[in-house]
Amino acid sequence: MTNRFLQIAIIWLLVLATGFVAEPYLVAWRFSATSPQTIAPRADLTETERTTIKLFQTVSPSVVYIFAQTSSQNLFTLEPEESVVQTGTGIIWDPAGHVITNYHVAKGSNQFGARLPSGESVAARIIAVSPQYDLAVLQLERPRAPIHPIAIGNSSDLQVGQSAFAIGNPYGLEQTLTSGIISALHRRIPTESGHEIVGGIQTDAPLNPGNSGGPLLDSSGRLIGVNSAIISGSGSSSGIGIAIPIDVVNRVAAELIREGHVPIPGIGIVAAAEAAATRLGIDGVVILRVQPDSPAAKAGLEGVAPGKAKVGDVITAVNGQTVHDITDLAGVFEQIGVGKTVTLTVLCGDQSRSVEVTLADVSRYQG
Repeated sequence: MTNRFLQIAIIWLLVLATGFVAEPYLVAWRFSATSPQTIAPRADLTETERTTIKLFQTVSPSVVYIFAQTSSQNLFTLEPEESVVQTGTGIIWDPAGHVITNYHVAKGSNQFGARLPSGESVAARIIAVSPQYDLAVLQLERPRAPIHPIAIGNSSDLQVGQSAFAIGNPYGLEQTLTSGIISALHRRIPTESGHEIVGGIQTDAPLNPGNSGGPLLDSSGRLIGVNSAIISGSGSSSGIGIAIPIDVVNRVAAELIREGHVPIPGIGIVAAAEAAATRLGIDGVVILRVQPDSPAAKAGLEGVAPGKAKVGDVITAVNGQTVHDITDLAGVFEQIGVGKTVTLTVLCGDQSRSVEVTLADVSRYQG
């Protein structure tokens, strides 16, 4: 009886083991999809999805891939040397084929090209640049495909928390859309020229190398900024991107196209660093030096006397608007513009006085 029980048990164990080993093969044989799968129906796109899709379809034809190349010749062998190609993003600005991008995308290059959304590659030439605002204007050369200028918005009424979208070519991946929100406003954007752009727009829409010069958009697909900088230890997206506000871009682009340069409104002074003024407990713009024949010199403003450590004139307000440092002062001057007369509140020691001065183009004093 015991032997028979063992035989039955062994048989069952063999059957179970065989089933265990064979089970994956049986499942694969029985359930493998040997013909195309049935497509599952889906619900309608959400309103948010439809809005985003329409935004991309509307704006992407206005965004181009920029190539900037430096070609040079070895002076001894007369052979062409290896050239470096910089890439970035550009925005079709007007029906004439002007394209806006960052100055740092075009810097140091003498040959330019653009690939349009249609796939057409065209040559481009530089029209003008502004290192102070990190902007450059290119001109497309005889594009065959129709061009589509971007819709311009404004940056004066932006609010933290509203949606923001970016289109660009990160790492050479063309026509990439990312989205996020406006994280902060009124950021300062330092440029290679030493000038700070005021009113920068901070966004968490992912930006990476290659997005430079591309558009930052509102939910209506209007241009509200030109993506310019990434704050990141690694140089890639960390959720902090900075765009030049469109109100600045709009003004600067028009000057570059019309005049070939951007006048810098000012009065011709050299100011002390903000840190130095803070150490002295001074809230305002400490004048170190006044440029000869400048509006400041004609208005009688004075800097620190040679050989003396005594502070001279300190500008504390423009037209009644308080200024704390040179960036504040430059921002107010930019809003007012060259040729306009302003009233400065100037502190010298304990004495305050009002000084009228006419803003001039002080770019000739800068490098």
